Amino acid sequence: MGELRRTSADASARQPDALLGWMESLSDPTRLRLLRLLERSELGVAELCEVLQLPQSTVSRHLKVLADGEWVRSRSHRTTNLYRMETPADAGARRLWALSREQTEGWATVAQDQLRLRQVLAHRPPTDDFFSSAAGQWDRLREELYGRAFTQEAFLGLLPGQWTVADLACGTGAASASLAPHVRQVIAVDQSAAMLKAARRRTASLDNVETRQGRLEALPLDDKSCDAALLLLALTYVEDPGAALVEAKRILRAEGRLAVVDLLRHDREDFRREMGQCRLGFDVEELRRLLEDAGFHEVRVRPLAPDPQAKGPALLLAVAGGHPQVIAMKDRSRVKREKETR
Repeated sequence: MGELRRTSADASARQPDALLGWMESLSDPTRLRLLRLLERSELGVAELCEVLQLPQSTVSRHLKVLADGEWVRSRSHRTTNLYRMETPADAGARRLWALSREQTEGWATVAQDQLRLRQVLAHRPPTDDFFSSAAGQWDRLREELYGRAFTQEAFLGLLPGQWTVADLACGTGAASASLAPHVRQVIAVDQSAAMLKAARRRTASLDNVETRQGRLEALPLDDKSCDAALLLLALTYVEDPGAALVEAKRILRAEGRLAVVDLLRHDREDFRREMGQCRLGFDVEELRRLLEDAGFHEVRVRPLAPDPQAKGPALLLAVAGGHPQVIAMKDRSRVKREKETR
């Protein structure tokens, strides 16, 4: 208890000194002008001299007083120091500064300072900062420091969280495991018992992943039970890709979307045999026609840029979906909104 009383007494004794120190720091009009400038901008001494139209020695002297009073802080940048106002930790100091700022609001000199500050900032040379020097190696540096996974996670985070997604021909469940944290449910389907066993091991800790065994041409899923479906490197293994696409369309809801990644047409027969595939990939127009014949709309197909590390044939991406009635309703709603905003 005695120690507590001494601490309180010491704090009370310091209060007048603190108040006088704050008042002394703010008692000079030049220091008030400096704080108003540094409250919103980080500036060097030369820039402050230009704005205030004062010699460097004067500006430096006032900056030292403010730094000693913990009103400003500085950091080194190349060959100079940059200054910025330090928000006071003490509530009393913050109230005193708020009053000082309010009382100086109408000063003609302060208005002149703001005009010159805008001019100084507008004519600052381009900053040769970290990113300017790192631009040439940024991709490599970012990957070394942070890996690649975060980009994919960011994209997946854009998916609606209430979706049910079918991972068709899921293989060992890599895509299912990536999707699961971002959607309500993933249904992973594969014909191979060995692949499904590996997928179950990979997704064992994910409560919203369900595995089912079945063929792409006869999916073990109800009509209109999924919001989206994936077919990743699967159609080249199917004797009748059109039938597999009809099945994918059947399980999708009216606004459902299908994403297909597969091999672009190639002539590597030895590769096809080694991988056990039924065909040498697809032409862009061939895959587009297959999707449209299966009942898909809004079909977009394009080749993918080859990965420099990939040794297999190039790939292509197709995205399709959208029931025509749903699309028409969306278009009418969009036109109506545009008219209302005009």
